[in-house]
Parts: sequence; structure tokens; C-alpha cells
Amino acid sequence: MKRAALFATVIAFLLPSGLWAVTYEIDNAHSSIGFNIRHLGIAKVKGYFHDFEGTIVYDENDVENGSATVTIQTTSIDTGNDDRDNHLRSPDFFEVETYPAITFVSTGVERSDDGLVLMGDLTIHGVTRRVEIPFEVLGTMRDHEGKMRDGFEGSLTLKREDFGVGWQDLKWRPPLIGNDVEITLNLETVEK
Repeated sequence: MKRAALFATVIAFLLPSGLWAVTYEIDNAHSSIGFNIRHLGIAKVKGYFHDFEGTIVYDENDVENGSATVTIQTTSIDTGNDDRDNHLRSPDFFEVETYPAITFVSTGVERSDDGLVLMGDLTIHGVTRRVEIPFEVLGTMRDHEGKMRDGFEGSLTLKREDFGVGWQDLKWRPPLIGNDVEITLNLETVEK
């Protein structure tokens, strides 16, 4: 028995650490993807996307070899106001019938002085841009069913006009709607 345990330990040190990575799915019931944007330069309007899915590959001992893919359904936008949400779904903004999804595909993870940064390609309204998402791993645990769970939190600021979501009522000064959109990600994932 001792020989088997010793053998397993030696193998664990010799094999590449990426072999211990776990694939997780985002648990929508315990996650949120939110945003806020300036209105008339004096207040912030908050909103959420409720319909999203994603996969994260993560090894707490080798974070830099992790990856993530996320798909958000644009029809699920919710700012708490039906008229505004319908306008956001229209061709003035997300044009949901033509562009039903926002997608993110990671290209790498790096450590910075401030922590971890997830890099990848974000596609909104048919436009793809490289983005960097500073994030934090909030914790790892095994749930009551024996599955591993992880918590991640990240945020970034985008310019909506960079993605062709640039409608503006030009008669307003300051602008009716700001160009900067602050995105917040609070994700709980569960082992597949």
C-alpha cells in the first residue's frame, strides 16, 4: 500500500500540471453578468444579462494554463425597464435578431502586479476585439454532491462604440448615454 502511494506521488510530480486541470461549467443560479453606463453624465443605469453559459478550465496550481469560453444571449438584457430593454434589443443597439449572442473566447492568462488577467477575443454586434479582464479567484471547494466548485470575480470597461453599439441622441449635451460600459462578472462554476 505504501509503495502504491509513493508511486502515485512520484507520478504526480513528473506529469505536466495541466493534466490536473478541471473543466467547469458556469452555474447560472449563483452567477451574474452585469453592467452599468452613464445616463446624461450624472447617474449610472445598471443592467444584467440573465441567459448565459460558459466553460472554464482551471487548475489552481497552474492558473496560467486555464481557459474560458462564454456565450451571452443578447435578448436576455434586463435594466428593469421594458421600454429601455426593447430599445436596447433594437437595431439602434444590440440588433438581437441579427446578433443574438455576445461571445468571449480566451487566449491566455497572465499574472500581473495586481493579480491575474484573462485575455481573449470578445465579439459584440459582429465586431471582435481583444480584451483583458483582471480577475480574482474567490475560492475553491467541494460541494455536497462531491463536485468541485470555484468562484471568480472580474471586471472591465469597454467603449460601446468600439463594438458598433454607438446609437446616440445628438441633441443632448452631455450625451444621453455614455460610451464607457463597466462590466462586472461574478461567476460560480461547477465541475462537469
